[in-house]
Amino acid sequence: MRRRAADYRRRVRRRLPIWIWVFLGLFSIAGFVLIFLQHNFQDHAQDRIQQPVLERNARKVEVTRHKFNLTKEIASANSYARQLLEQMTLAKAYVVIAKEHNNLHLAWQLSSNIRRCQFLLSKAAMRADPITQDEAEPLISTLSALILKSQDAHYDIATTMMTMKSHIQALEERANAATVQSAVFGQLAAESMPKNLHCMNVKLLADWITKKEIRELAEEKKNSPRLLDNNLYHFCLFSDNLLAVSTVVNSTVSNADHPKQLVFHVVTNLANYAAMQAWFVTNDFKGSVIEVQKVEDFTWLNASYSPVIKKLKENDFRGYPFQDSQDFLNPNYVSVLNHLQFYIPEIYPHLEKVVFLDDDVIVQKDLTPLFSLDLHGNVNGAVETCLEAFHRLYKYLNFSNPIVSSKIDPQACGWAFGLNVFDLVAWRNANVTARYHYWQEQNADGNVWKLGSLPAGLLAFYGRTEPLDRRWHVLGLGYDVNIDSRLIESAAVVHFNGNLKPWLKYGFARYKPLWRRYVNGTHPYLVDCVTS
Repeated sequence: MRRRAADYRRRVRRRLPIWIWVFLGLFSIAGFVLIFLQHNFQDHAQDRIQQPVLERNARKVEVTRHKFNLTKEIASANSYARQLLEQMTLAKAYVVIAKEHNNLHLAWQLSSNIRRCQFLLSKAAMRADPITQDEAEPLISTLSALILKSQDAHYDIATTMMTMKSHIQALEERANAATVQSAVFGQLAAESMPKNLHCMNVKLLADWITKKEIRELAEEKKNSPRLLDNNLYHFCLFSDNLLAVSTVVNSTVSNADHPKQLVFHVVTNLANYAAMQAWFVTNDFKGSVIEVQKVEDFTWLNASYSPVIKKLKENDFRGYPFQDSQDFLNPNYVSVLNHLQFYIPEIYPHLEKVVFLDDDVIVQKDLTPLFSLDLHGNVNGAVETCLEAFHRLYKYLNFSNPIVSSKIDPQACGWAFGLNVFDLVAWRNANVTARYHYWQEQNADGNVWKLGSLPAGLLAFYGRTEPLDRRWHVLGLGYDVNIDSRLIESAAVVHFNGNLKPWLKYGFARYKPLWRRYVNGTHPYLVDCVTS
């Protein structure tokens, strides 16, 4: 056989060197290892990413559970909780009616299912989940059937409305009676004297009876010419509380620049007259003069002269026009002492200017500058109380009365009793007492204001009151615990108006030191009465 030429022969395949095969093998192995490691890394990374996501989702679910609000659920018109609540309300009404008609079995069925509804609602609130349809439907169906049964028993809508209306009226009457009773008891507690004060009165009364020198000294001071000297500074207080009056006098003289120029005119009642005389005669108040009188000696202040005295002295209080008012039994309003501030010119006919103080105030600064204030021809100098809307006159007076609406501005400011500067000359010229009597007569049927002395004062001194700087008189320490301390510190007089008096145990502890500072705690009688 002939051989092909060399150019046409098939080339001989050469084998690759061994080192190349080794290199390729190692490269392949490294590639597989890298692919395997990358796959594992991605799996772990995915696990790490998914785990926080799952945790966050779990937290979201948990937060969502805590945000469940049963109140909002009840407000929703489509919720089962709302339907249950409405069924319960209607069922409760039929329980009342069923009991009134002696259908006790129906009342028991309704009450039993009402308790089941209440249990289901409380269970939903505890677990923070809405009420489901399976839970609600049996109760709704049962209550609906019982309500229809009640209606079939002639407890129709008209009967239900009339019955519930009568019950509402009865509850309102009971609530009003409780409010009146609470107000009366609160006021009686506020005006009551602590046991140690009664003890002091008894000891001082014994001194007045047994010690002739005390009575002689009191008679001597009664004729002091300083009582009529208009160049001195005259203060008046009307109270039956010995310790309170003593504290007011002591705080006033303690802060006065010239206490010997101060004259105090105190009026009390017969029951406390001897004790007060004995106290002020046997104690020195930095040389000031203190006069004590009893209201029973004012024979001119009788029922024929004063309309308010006529009311107070009526024996049959059932005809009193304010017997339904919560203030009817308020000791302040049935006491003659609370109305004496309207008769100051008659009580002190020789005086020209006085400062009236309540027995529940504390004086912190010298008050003698009040006597040199220009009242611009007005009768009364007082701090206005109209920073808030409820202290304007329309809140105190009945402006549906044509006499009131034709003469008084309803938006005019009210003002406070407790620290008042009275120009008695201007008072007599304006005949303010006659105006006071006029308004008392207009209010004979209780159609102008409710019981109390402040509305009468607002009318009597209307248009004749000069506003004083607010720092002269800060009120509210007997009912407001949040008065600004800076305002109290800057005040010339702080007033414990309200039921929480500083001499009572339940008075505000924050304000009591202001009052106790001026109590003569070292007096033997007070020490003995407190410790006994």
